[in-house]
Amino acid sequence: MATFRFTSAAKTNIARALLGATILGTAFGAHMTSAAAAEKQPINTTTVADHAERSREAKAGVTAAQVLALAKSQVGITENAAGGGTKFQRWYANSQRAAETIARDGGSRADYLNAAWCAMFVSWVGDQTGARPQIGWDAWTVAHAKWFQANHRFGTEAKPGAVVFFAWSGSKDLNDINHVGFVEKDNGDGTISTVEGNTGNGKVEERVRPKSQVVGYGYPQYRS
Repeated sequence: MATFRFTSAAKTNIARALLGATILGTAFGAHMTSAAAAEKQPINTTTVADHAERSREAKAGVTAAQVLALAKSQVGITENAAGGGTKFQRWYANSQRAAETIARDGGSRADYLNAAWCAMFVSWVGDQTGARPQIGWDAWTVAHAKWFQANHRFGTEAKPGAVVFFAWSGSKDLNDINHVGFVEKDNGDGTISTVEGNTGNGKVEERVRPKSQVVGYGYPQYRS
């Protein structure tokens, strides 16, 4: 696990883009963030990239099972001692989206290289499978969730392949989101099975999480 993390609080601009894990560890195996009043401020989810994504509402050319297969194939990938070194961070830092989120939040491409990467992992899987217009891409979990909400694809039902957003406090407020991953299945016992990046000791892992920690789910439009 990295010894330094950006939080979701509004600090040196780029911090807003990098919510997913923080300086504080958590017993749940991912990274907890401290709540900040600035988090409660509305964010602008209507960037040029967002409008471009919204214009492509056709279903993805892949199924949920194919997306999950790629996500699961990354299990075991681990960050380095500085909290970086993953291909997910390198990919995002060099992406068009990084330029857009830097314009939105400040900072530089280099800031992403050792930053919290749970949302970068989800975004990478979407990009690599060709499902990016349906999965979205961001490094800040709050903005990612609000993108789904703005596109009327956010809800409370756990579905395989859905993008799941967590708040360890149990809050249902999108501004309190700490972490993100993919749903594998609803276990029918109050828990879900997931695939997540930047969890445990900074790894890609399959986890079982209580639904009480779920803020909501984003629903990519997969091919049936």
